Formats: sequence, structure tokens, C-alpha cells
Amino acid sequence: MKNGFVKSSPHFFRLITRSMYALVAILLVLATVITAPLQEQANPALTPNPAKSAWFLLWVQELVSWSRLMIYPVMLLGCLFLLLPWLPGSGRMHRASWFPREQRVVSAVTIILTAGILVLTVIALFFRGSNWSLLS
Repeated sequence: MKNGFVKSSPHFFRLITRSMYALVAILLVLATVITAPLQEQANPALTPNPAKSAWFLLWVQELVSWSRLMIYPVMLLGCLFLLLPWLPGSGRMHRASWFPREQRVVSAVTIILTAGILVLTVIALFFRGSNWSLLS
């Protein structure tokens, strides 16, 4: 490493750029085809059963439905994600790459936590019925 720069290949960044363009194109197509699942205007006198959060917060609602104290692991998870670059096993990078060997711990923690959040979101979105009971 020289002058504080990390060695990398332009092919790596071309792949990232193409992936970004593909993702934006897919999101634009999906946003055009799939309508937003908006409900009627909010009425404080009539609360839907179950009252679900927005899709990106459903995993938190699922955890809190188990116990009100489950908000603390959520806050710990947020702190963990903030501290990922400084966790042990996140050694200094000498070249840019996907899932480098020097950062196996950080990559594994991130993948496991992301998978857990996705599973909780799917459970809350598709498998919860009235009174937040599990559907069989």
C-alpha cells in the first residue's frame, strides 16, 4: 500500500457499476409494474387487525411481539453494524475484493444477521394473522 491507497483493478469497479445500473433498472421496472400497497386514509376509531408496520420494520415488530425486552437486542444489532469495520478480523485491506479472507468474521456476521432479518420479515409479512397469531 502506497500513499494510503488500496490496490484494485478497474475490472472490479466496472462490475460494481454494471451491477448498480442493473439494480436501478430492475427497481424502476418493478416500481412501474407493482402498485404500492396503500390502504385507505387512517381512521383512529378503526384500527386494522393486525396493525402491521411498514415492510422494512416488520422484523422489529416480530421480535417485539415475542417480548417487549427484545428491543434491546435490536439496538445492540444496530451498534454492532456501526462497529463492523473495527471488529476483530477486519484487518487492513491491501486490495479490493468481494468477501476477502482477511474479513471472514465481518462478512459472516453480516450475512447471518441479514438472513435473520429477512426470515423475521417474511414471517411477520406472510405468516401473521388476526391478533398477531401465527397462521397454520
